[in-house]
Amino acid sequence: MSSSRPSSGGTFQPLRHRSGTMRDRLHSYTKRTLGAGGSIHQAVALPPNESCAGWVAVHAIDFYNDLCLVWQVMASDPYLTSFRPGEGFPSGVEYRWSASPDEAAISVSAPQYIELVLGWIGDQINDPNKFPEDEDDEKRVYSTPQFAALCGQIFRRLFRVYGIVYSSFFGTLEALDMAPHLNTCFKHFLYFCTEFALLPEREVEPLEVLVKPIRKQYFASKQGK
Repeated sequence: MSSSRPSSGGTFQPLRHRSGTMRDRLHSYTKRTLGAGGSIHQAVALPPNESCAGWVAVHAIDFYNDLCLVWQVMASDPYLTSFRPGEGFPSGVEYRWSASPDEAAISVSAPQYIELVLGWIGDQINDPNKFPEDEDDEKRVYSTPQFAALCGQIFRRLFRVYGIVYSSFFGTLEALDMAPHLNTCFKHFLYFCTEFALLPEREVEPLEVLVKPIRKQYFASKQGK
């Protein structure tokens, strides 16, 4: 799998699924479902006879790619350098950075936090011991509690990046006609997180004004309304 480290100007390259792997098969299933006119609700539902952990793994990568593409639009904006440590986060919260549980969390600016999160997630996905590409290894690794905990952390941090983008950069993306794409990506992400209960409520609270109507749509679609 290709590196996700910044290529230039703080941008991150999307990660690819190697052809013939379980992840490639599941990724293709999602694309076919949406491409054939399927709803987002249908696209997030676990396919028959597939591994739930594998389904979560492939979406961790795909949702990471979505945010990388959004951030590429923002990364070279001089406005990002105006944020000081502790600034640019959703109202009432400050996301501090720690690369591991053994490290003390440090105060960073919102743009720095996004860069650190995307770099950290890319490192996890590129580690073959954590996200293997061989199908036998995938089945073994994905069944472990360590993998479940890692994916939980990835999804929580991706949600925080969305929180920062909406609270500090939505106007810029709207001016660039990127708001519809951002909204579609976030809706897909939140449908998936709701389907598999990946976000603790304490994480959701700072974005409740955005989350509540999307969740309402999700539950309505589940009931066929």
